[in-house]
Amino acid sequence: MNSFEQLIKGMLEEDGYWVRSSYKAELTAAEKMKIGRPTSPRWEVDLLAYRGDTNEVLVVECKSYLDSAGVSYKSLCEDGKGAGRYKLFTEPGLRQVVFGRIKRQLVAAGAVRPAASITLCLAAGNIRSERDRSKIAAVFKKRGWMLFDHSWMVDRLQEASRGGYEDNVATAVAKLLLKDPRVASALEESK
Repeated sequence: MNSFEQLIKGMLEEDGYWVRSSYKAELTAAEKMKIGRPTSPRWEVDLLAYRGDTNEVLVVECKSYLDSAGVSYKSLCEDGKGAGRYKLFTEPGLRQVVFGRIKRQLVAAGAVRPAASITLCLAAGNIRSERDRSKIAAVFKKRGWMLFDHSWMVDRLQEASRGGYEDNVATAVAKLLLKDPRVASALEESK
C-alpha cells in the first residue's frame, strides 16, 4: 500500500469504516470473458471500506497525483486520454461484474450482510482545476459516487487533529501540521 492510500485508509477508519487494502476480486473465467479480459489476473481495488451500521461498502480508487497536473474531468468522465487509469469509472460493464464478485465474496465470508450497498469512490489528492473538480463532483453526484477531494481530506485532517491520539498516519500528520499556527491559520483562510 502506498502512502497516499495509507492516509485515506486512516481517514476512513476515523469515519468508522473497517478498511482493507489491495482487495482482490476473484473473477471467474466466465466473468473475465464477460468483461473482455479472458487472461486478466484477479481484479484489485485500492481500498475496500465497510461500515456495519449502514451495511455500506466503499470501493475506493486512490490517485494522489500530488506532483502532477492532477485528475482531469476529460480522462475520468469523458473517456479521454488517460481513461485507462479509471476503468471502474469509465467501463460500466466492468464495474458491474467486479462489484458483483466483490459483494458475493464479502457475503460468503460473512463480512457484510447480503443487502450491502456498494459505492464507487475516488480519492484524489490533486484535481487539475476547480472547473474540473466541479464537473467531476456533478457527475459523481448524479451517479451516486463519492469524491474524496482535497477539501474532504483537509476537513478529515482537521477533525483528526482535535481528537485523541490514534496510531495512524492521518492522525499523526494532522496533529503535526495543525500544531503549527501558520498551517492552522492558512487552513482557516482557505475556507
